[in-house]
Amino acid sequence: MTSNREEIGPGLVEGARGFAGTLFAALYGDLVPHAWLAPDSDRDLYRVFHERSAALGWLHEASPAGLWQMNDAGRQHPLAEASLAGWFQVEAAPVPGDRPLPLQPFLSCAGDALARVGAVALDAVQVLLPVQCLDTTSRPEASRSPSLLTAAWFDDVDPALRTPVRVTLDGGQSPAVLAVADRLAVIDQAVFAYEAHTTDHTGIVPPFDDSFWNGPPQHAITFHGTLAEWSLDAIGWFAGLLADLSARHGVATPLLFTASRT
Repeated sequence: MTSNREEIGPGLVEGARGFAGTLFAALYGDLVPHAWLAPDSDRDLYRVFHERSAALGWLHEASPAGLWQMNDAGRQHPLAEASLAGWFQVEAAPVPGDRPLPLQPFLSCAGDALARVGAVALDAVQVLLPVQCLDTTSRPEASRSPSLLTAAWFDDVDPALRTPVRVTLDGGQSPAVLAVADRLAVIDQAVFAYEAHTTDHTGIVPPFDDSFWNGPPQHAITFHGTLAEWSLDAIGWFAGLLADLSARHGVATPLLFTASRT
């Protein structure tokens, strides 16, 4: 098991090879530990997330076809300014040309890990998107946004679960991210019902410094609309779509994605 346990902040796994970028997720909200868990248990979020990743075949250490290599995870983070339920960091393997970033598996695994240690009420989700992992030039025009191929998964969700959300995509020093709004407005999908956008920033400061991505926050776009459901699955899908669209518009640096209920 590989981990940067002595340096809790984001960073590359020592000795890692063939990985294209860092996925970092901060899940904000309240987590109440399960009453039956021993308070001194060594089964922390890192261990549970690691085991779940391996069980599903998503951990590179357990399968050559894995989606990521473990880096670190935990409840608290010394750089977090908001209330964290948990945070997770992995190194993403190179993404095949016909696939989106593995955000749905990543957030699903994070959610499973949190559910194992406690009951969580999520207020917001923040994810570092390594858009530089995506090579859209190798994709046929019809599949430039592979996330759209799985949008129908959310067609059968109870309409009563639709949730008003605010989603901010921050390009840091890169203004290229601002072009994504025009493209999203004309895409035929119902997972996120797009209503409007602004150029304001999220109020949540990420738990890492500017050198880790393309910071400081400077060029951001905030989408207002309703999500098919307030779930890590739907959030991961929409984040993947925005990453695809960003890559198509020439973004080649990490982006900061933040989704919160309104």
